[in-house]
Amino acid sequence: MGKKNKFLSWLGFGKSDKEQAEREEAERLVKEQAEREETERLAKEQAEREEAERLAKEQAEREEAERLAKEQAEREEAERLAKEQAEREESERLAKEQAEREEAERLAKEQAEREEAERLAKEQAEREESERLAKEQAEREETERLAKEQAEREEAERLAKEQAEREEVERLAKEQAEREEAERLAKEQAEREEAERLAKENAEREEVERLAKEQAEREEAERLAKEQAEREEAKRLAKEQAEREEAERLAKEQAEREEALRRAKEQAEREEAERLAKEQAEREEALRLAKEQAEREEAERLAKEQAEREEAQRLAKEQAEREEAERLAKEKAEREEAERLAKEQAEREEAERLAKEQAEREEAERLAKEQAEREEAERLAKEQAEREEVERLAKEKAEREEAERLAKEQAEAEKPKKKGFFARLKQGLLKTKENIGSGFASIFRGKKIDDDLFEELETQLLTADLGVETTMKLIDNLTDAADRKQLKDGDALYELMKSEMAEILKDAEQPLEINPGKKPYVILMVGVNGVGKTTTIGKMAKQFQSQGKSVMLAAGDTFRAAAVEQLQVWGERNDIPVVAQHTGADSASVVFDAFQAAQARNVDVLIADTAGRLQNKDNLMQELEKIARVMKKLDPEAPHEVMLTIDAGTGQNAISQVKLFDQAVGLTGITLTKLDGTAKGGVIFAVADQFKVPIRYIGVGEGIDDLRTFKSDDFIEALFSQDDEK
Repeated sequence: MGKKNKFLSWLGFGKSDKEQAEREEAERLVKEQAEREETERLAKEQAEREEAERLAKEQAEREEAERLAKEQAEREEAERLAKEQAEREESERLAKEQAEREEAERLAKEQAEREEAERLAKEQAEREESERLAKEQAEREETERLAKEQAEREEAERLAKEQAEREEVERLAKEQAEREEAERLAKEQAEREEAERLAKENAEREEVERLAKEQAEREEAERLAKEQAEREEAKRLAKEQAEREEAERLAKEQAEREEALRRAKEQAEREEAERLAKEQAEREEALRLAKEQAEREEAERLAKEQAEREEAQRLAKEQAEREEAERLAKEKAEREEAERLAKEQAEREEAERLAKEQAEREEAERLAKEQAEREEAERLAKEQAEREEVERLAKEKAEREEAERLAKEQAEAEKPKKKGFFARLKQGLLKTKENIGSGFASIFRGKKIDDDLFEELETQLLTADLGVETTMKLIDNLTDAADRKQLKDGDALYELMKSEMAEILKDAEQPLEINPGKKPYVILMVGVNGVGKTTTIGKMAKQFQSQGKSVMLAAGDTFRAAAVEQLQVWGERNDIPVVAQHTGADSASVVFDAFQAAQARNVDVLIADTAGRLQNKDNLMQELEKIARVMKKLDPEAPHEVMLTIDAGTGQNAISQVKLFDQAVGLTGITLTKLDGTAKGGVIFAVADQFKVPIRYIGVGEGIDDLRTFKSDDFIEALFSQDDEK
């Protein structure tokens, strides 16, 4: 303020405009300096007030040296403090990095321990689940085994009355082999499961190691990047520090030069003042001007130093603020990271808890569902068994009543004098004769041979189901004879047709002969549903028995309800043993058991029944092939006779049956049944003409004696007889 008053006192001497401008500039600079000092005073607290006093004190020329020394000491102290601060920060950083590394290692260790615990828990759960599944599997297998053994024991008890001890030993050996095979399969299954579990654990361990390695690599890369950034930051700070020191050194040198210059100038001014005092007033003006110049330079120097100090303070403050901000940001990031890790850990634990609860709920629901399904299956099976039992009892009752009715009718039919063989044959062929045989008489009688006659004859033959191929063969032969003028009239053509049809059947006449060297002689009966296989078997068995042969029956039709019981009725009626199992059993196993039993008992003839099957169903025909293969295990030549039973009323479908059954099992004989119930028995000619399979039997009635060994001459005579003898 003293300088300001001094400057103001000079304004009244009427100086030039230049001096006025210089004074105004000086006043402006002083005013700006005062404003800056006032701003600093208001902005700062006690330290800023002390700094303002120090700056005011430094403005005095007397304390300039002390001020410079003090500033130098303060700078050195600041540098020392900054260095110590940097060292503390570096120590803190290193300690923090060490703590972070230890924390990361602790977290990694905890994470690894959690993962290991989770893996062990998962393995434990998998082992428990595997043990539970294995236990359930073992229980199911044990239940099935017990059920199977129960069924086999019941079967063994039933067959114990009929089979030899040798068969029991073989069956026990077979059961032992099955148990050993089951144990071997179970052992292989356990080994496969153990290998899969070990492979899975190995894969999980490799995956954990790979993830840990990747985590370590990421952490190492982050640490290196952080250290690189810190090194670059340290270099930058060191460079800035060096620049500040260089600037301070240059400022110090500049101040020293200016101080020396000032002192020299003051000395010169004092000398010049003395000289001017001695000489002229202009020298005083020059001294004043020089002094004002020096003061302006000093004011500029002070302003410059003030600005530098403020800039240094600002930079230091900014540096401190940046470091504080970085520290706060780092602490915030660490807190957020810790919170995130804690949250993730909590989420994982919650997810694991929920997953465990979900798994437990699903397991409980699955067990409940399985329990409900088992109970429902048992209830349905029980209801099904009860319905089947009711149906079986009802059917058995009906069959017994039917068998009693047939036996009664048979007994009543046998009471009167039996008709002769030929009379019964003619009686059975009455319906067939309406279309062929004697039924042709009305066509030929009294007619001349022409195209109309042949056309009418062709229609009659097709109506009788001789088939197109056999009909055209007959017509062609008759036409050739007529062209050669060998026939005089229709009666001659009638006799010729009779001989032609007899010739067709002649090759098919090959009665079944039982080879005594084959014991048992196995006859496998095949055919579609409802053709009369079981009835034919009963009649054949009775005939073989009447010839003095021992007979055994195999109830291989395990599909049709009451088929087994029907065959057993025939066996009981004729005192013939029947080998059978429950409905639904494997037909091949029934036939195999019967074959062994027949061998053990030295039976002459074994007749095996099979389930009726459509000839166009490949899977059913394959089952038939299986039965034949099973027989060949006991006798490579078995079955010795494969007999197809055909219903004469099926017409041309019989051709398809013969063809497909022959392809499947190789037919050796045919039985044509129910000729007495159809007017289309001409299919016998089609079968005999198109296939070289012998026709063993024909059925012309319900009685046992109505199953006839096929003789072509008797068949033709009965078919073409003109009388209606009953």
